[in-house]
Amino acid sequence: MEQKTKIKAGEGKQDLVITREFDLPVELLFKAYSESDIVEQWMGTKVLKLESKKHGSYQFETTDAKGNKYNFNGVIHGVSPNKKITRTFEMENTPYGIQLELIEFAKLTDNTSKLDIHVIYESADHRNQVLKLGMVQGINMAHNRLQEILGKLN
Repeated sequence: MEQKTKIKAGEGKQDLVITREFDLPVELLFKAYSESDIVEQWMGTKVLKLESKKHGSYQFETTDAKGNKYNFNGVIHGVSPNKKITRTFEMENTPYGIQLELIEFAKLTDNTSKLDIHVIYESADHRNQVLKLGMVQGINMAHNRLQEILGKLN
């Protein structure tokens, strides 16, 4: 089955670009990244804090099948409703470092939209390590859930 979320990772680079088109209005897609109750549903994680505003921050906690807890957090540097979120992302207690995420939302039609996420890592090595963790499959599964859950709200 073809994966709808595409990841472009150039050889030797420390960044990647994630792209996906959704059968959702851009306003609803933006809410999927900015409203905690919706984030929890499609990401399958607990939102401890989500301040979707400039100088805001967020904290997520997820638990694996063995009961191990993992925390993710970051600072939100900018929010332009229905257009862009600029934030950092850090997975606690890992060697991967902090990454910068530029999340852009684009209206294609009244009922379709496009998501582009430019992720910049501290190094090409860190980016490659994250890719080896199954990021491609994981982000596709999460985006498929996002489409399914929000498609019902639409």
